[in-house]
Amino acid sequence: MTSPIQRINLRNPIHFLAVGFGAGLIRPAPGTWGSVAGLLLGQFLLHYLSHSFFFFLTVLCFWFGCYLCQKTADDMGVHDHGAIVWDEIVGIFLVLLAIPTLSFFWCITAFVLFRLFDILKPYPIRYFDHKLESGFGIMLDDVLAAIYAILIVFLLNLFI
Repeated sequence: MTSPIQRINLRNPIHFLAVGFGAGLIRPAPGTWGSVAGLLLGQFLLHYLSHSFFFFLTVLCFWFGCYLCQKTADDMGVHDHGAIVWDEIVGIFLVLLAIPTLSFFWCITAFVLFRLFDILKPYPIRYFDHKLESGFGIMLDDVLAAIYAILIVFLLNLFI
């Protein structure tokens, strides 16, 4: 019997994107590695794209991610396997949109806050994570974690 990871084919563009260009296959902590990939890609894109275009791209990545994550989860035979990290990429993209500058401090703050809320899954994140077994559900819990992180970024920006 093959493991879910063995069902990933990196030559399949759907799988390749869903596992964050391979970042989701790094152990331990694939979600963290996926977030690192998203942070680096997001920083790069934000240097060349306007915030409004990057937001539009992030929304497209969310909706496309619903399909990517569902298809890959189906192919792996496991709902929301840790190797699927496209949701982390989209989540960190959202938090990057909220930071006041692309400075080292704010990028690390965005990363740490996003990972914290993605790991802890405070209410209602954990609820939706368990109730929605679809690509939309895979994506939604990371968007909610990003919203929590964005709220803290706004509060920090008020006092720093």
